[in-house]
Amino acid sequence: MSKEERKFLEIADLRKGFGSGDTRQEVLRGMSFSVAKGEFCVFLGPSGSGKSTLLNIIGGIDSADSGYISINGDKLEDMDEKRLTQYRRKHLGYVFQMYNLIGNLNVKENIEVGAYLSDASLDIDELLRTLGLYEHRHKLPNQLSGGQQQRVSIGRAIVKNPDILLCDEPTGALDYNTSKEILKLIEDINRKYQNTIIMVTHNEAIKNMADHIIKLRDGKIRYNEINKKKIPAEDLEW
Repeated sequence: MSKEERKFLEIADLRKGFGSGDTRQEVLRGMSFSVAKGEFCVFLGPSGSGKSTLLNIIGGIDSADSGYISINGDKLEDMDEKRLTQYRRKHLGYVFQMYNLIGNLNVKENIEVGAYLSDASLDIDELLRTLGLYEHRHKLPNQLSGGQQQRVSIGRAIVKNPDILLCDEPTGALDYNTSKEILKLIEDINRKYQNTIIMVTHNEAIKNMADHIIKLRDGKIRYNEINKKKIPAEDLEW
């Protein structure tokens, strides 16, 4: 892998704090790392380690106090609000712990919402089959299980064919077996569509299926390694 491929997503001396004076809390304390295109990267860390703040800054939802993030050489800090909105729409997909589906739209329609945001969306019927949702495409969210709803949420994010899929505790509200199904789905999507995946999780076992493991504590990176012993999602245990 070339140096440039390693720097598809580059984070340089990123810093972020909240509050002022005696109450100010430094959440990110000079983070620097890079993620390769198509890589599955996991952010691990306890509550308060800065992982969700970092994910929000990569996603253009929040901004850093200093340092920078660049994707394919484009720095987020150089973008005005219009360009930043286009960046989020065209290049990023989001999967959260809560599904945030539209209750009066069926499965296919919920996924189509994501397709409208892209100029190069994936074929929805093919994606529905990949997600295992084709036979459920006319059902409303309240007719689905939690795992099926999360599959719809992933479909809505991935149908845009984003460069980066950001996953914030995507299995946090799911039971063990359903969590493994969702992780297997994310693994399959990464392999099939070659999107770069960044996942925030507190589950140590998930790191074993990732290409790249970054551990955070107290706003700093404590571990940053390529996983040379990657195992399939279906073989994870916790």
